[in-house]
Amino acid sequence: MGALLLLHVLLVAVAARAPAAQAWGKEGHYMVCKIAESFLTEQASTAVKNLLPGWAGGDLAETCSWADQQRFRYRWSSPLHFADTPGDCKFDYARDCHNTKGEKDMCVVGAINNYTAALKDSSSPYDPTESLMFLAHFVGDVHQPLHCGHTEDLGGNTIIVHWYRRKSNLHHVWDVNIIETAMKDFYDNDLSTMIQAIQQNITEEWANEEKQWETCRSRTKTCADKYAEESAKLACKAYEGVEQDSTLEDDYFFAALPVVQKRIAQGGVRLAAILNKLFGGNSKLQSS
Repeated sequence: MGALLLLHVLLVAVAARAPAAQAWGKEGHYMVCKIAESFLTEQASTAVKNLLPGWAGGDLAETCSWADQQRFRYRWSSPLHFADTPGDCKFDYARDCHNTKGEKDMCVVGAINNYTAALKDSSSPYDPTESLMFLAHFVGDVHQPLHCGHTEDLGGNTIIVHWYRRKSNLHHVWDVNIIETAMKDFYDNDLSTMIQAIQQNITEEWANEEKQWETCRSRTKTCADKYAEESAKLACKAYEGVEQDSTLEDDYFFAALPVVQKRIAQGGVRLAAILNKLFGGNSKLQSS
């Protein structure tokens, strides 16, 4: 049905659109984790549910924005949401994975490796429930291109733009505005419909790519550095043609939406692969 399950809509509707910075907004993180849930083995799904807090109601996706809500409680966690680069479209762990004090491993890639290792080690001092919720969130973060954006503009946060008629910034456009606009224009503001569309693309349009997404040959850590490298390259494209006070409209939206949907899909598939490796072997259930 074309690249995005939207093709028939895109051909007939270029309508007026409308739309505040964290990682993917709540909706983006929810989608990543819902997709991950559909790829978990039965054994991994059971292990994940056993670790979830009671307020989650057995639903991993309900916890996937928790890490954003803890930034003021756990101030040390703020740099773990991103891995900005000098703007060379590359991610270099030794160069880029540190906080503003220069402390090593304090970036989203280091966090993914750290919390994966903590969940693997039953003697780890980390709370396993919090480790799971941090991991699920940070795997989503590393797939948002502007979380591997340029250091000089704080991943696009200081680039003020107009998203159609609404004032925003480039980082927030990628966190929230693109998803909000897509949901309003194409999915009747129904998150479950957008998730189903992405899942269908995984099994159809991206079926030949999906196994490559989840492949990770590292035995000692995750492949989060690879995911950050992908995002750094995509971030460079996201900056193209954007200046202070730019107005971003249909041309930008239709170029960015396929990237956003694919990164959400990749984040979900890869989160499931990590959890399956931790809790239930490498095989997965067929996405439904």
